[in-house]
Amino acid sequence: MDPSSTRVVRRPSRRSVLQAATIGLAAPVLTGCVTSGGDDDGSTSAKGRTSAENPLGVPDKTPLEVVIFKGGYGDAYATNAEALYQQRYPGATIDHKGIQKVGEALQPRFVADTPPDVVDNTGAGRLDLATLVSAGKLTDLTELLDAPSLDDPARKVRDTLLPGVVEDGTLDGKVYSLNFTYTAWGLWYSKALFDRHGWTYPTTWEAMLALCAEIKKAGVAPWTYQGKYPEYLNDPLLAMAAKAGGPDLVKSVDNLQPGAWKQQPLLDAAGAIAELAGRGYLLPGSEALSHTESQAAWSQGKAAIIPCGSWLEAEQKGITPDGFDMVMGAVPTLGAGDKLPYGALLASSSESFLVPAKAKNPRGGLEFLRILFSQPAARKFAELNSTLPSVAGATDGLTVSTGLGSVRSAVQAAGANTFTYRFRTWYAPLAKAVDDATGELATRRVTPAQWADRIQQAADGIAKDTTVAKYSR
Repeated sequence: MDPSSTRVVRRPSRRSVLQAATIGLAAPVLTGCVTSGGDDDGSTSAKGRTSAENPLGVPDKTPLEVVIFKGGYGDAYATNAEALYQQRYPGATIDHKGIQKVGEALQPRFVADTPPDVVDNTGAGRLDLATLVSAGKLTDLTELLDAPSLDDPARKVRDTLLPGVVEDGTLDGKVYSLNFTYTAWGLWYSKALFDRHGWTYPTTWEAMLALCAEIKKAGVAPWTYQGKYPEYLNDPLLAMAAKAGGPDLVKSVDNLQPGAWKQQPLLDAAGAIAELAGRGYLLPGSEALSHTESQAAWSQGKAAIIPCGSWLEAEQKGITPDGFDMVMGAVPTLGAGDKLPYGALLASSSESFLVPAKAKNPRGGLEFLRILFSQPAARKFAELNSTLPSVAGATDGLTVSTGLGSVRSAVQAAGANTFTYRFRTWYAPLAKAVDDATGELATRRVTPAQWADRIQQAADGIAKDTTVAKYSR
């Protein structure tokens, strides 16, 4: 995804640090301000009559305003869901806006309590979820999650989602966002290039270094990365650390525990990334490349491996040459003592959808999400974007590309062995400190120990700051 348009992602971006896009919000209001009464007359606060066909009580004649982040995934998948909405509620008109700078466009409207009915809060400069929650600006989505799914009324919406999706949108015990795409992070390579040279994708870091030596001898740079956005390089680093240290390491980092960033698995993972630079295995000049520039160099065969999330194939559509056959591999393990297996994945949901608490048609916003997170809408998204949606089984039976196929296989192979860090969502300054330190690490301006010191100092500062809301897992 264009960092100016997760991870997650990130993260896209998902890529850049969350901005405090809600600074200056009005005094907190109560969340869950959706009214439970009212006539089905299209008034802005009305709740329609509930039924098996309309479990959320959507007033048929009330307009719906949808704001979509129009980045690498475009917005055709959203307009498809809107068409499905209008089939169910023909009296409603839909105001669709596909934009890129979500925070800049919507901050004034959240301040004025005149927000849209549903928002795809994604991209650089997106609204800060934690700030919105603390100010009472979002609707608790529990009612949606407990509603019958569109595909099978016997199953709740929450039961149709991939592992971790509900948790990804949970703050203070309530669910305030629902993420539509399921992102796995790994290392990407051209299967055609590897087959041509007889290279085998490595499962251990020792084997990775040996492979890099072979690749370099063939006249190809072993790795490149999105140097202007070092968040990308954090992904394999943090994945290696999590595999080595297990879930307890991830929790200690997210919970701002003293000394968490100085644990040996994190130092070892930082050392592995530093070793790539030290041995000359990074494409020269990578530190100055944007995500599009580094990915273009990779597609042109100038580098063999690039770290990225599973949106890469969609983002490279029209750029990658025919026969390139990109695939994603899991990040190698650091050693035999790792607590998680090679196939474990850094994976989480992204493309975050919100229903503002002061929306004119919050019932419609919830229903739009019930439709979006259905098999037909999710399947259409996968077809359009070669990306895995958060709806379980949405790609079953689809003939998919090499990239999406490799991601689907990796997620299936990982099973319950998926993990994600939450500090990036919870503490924007810490995310920036990690990104900056990793950028310095990759250019050999800091050592792994100095990398850890810098980040630990930032984490300790946040832990001691009484003005920052703290979260734990």
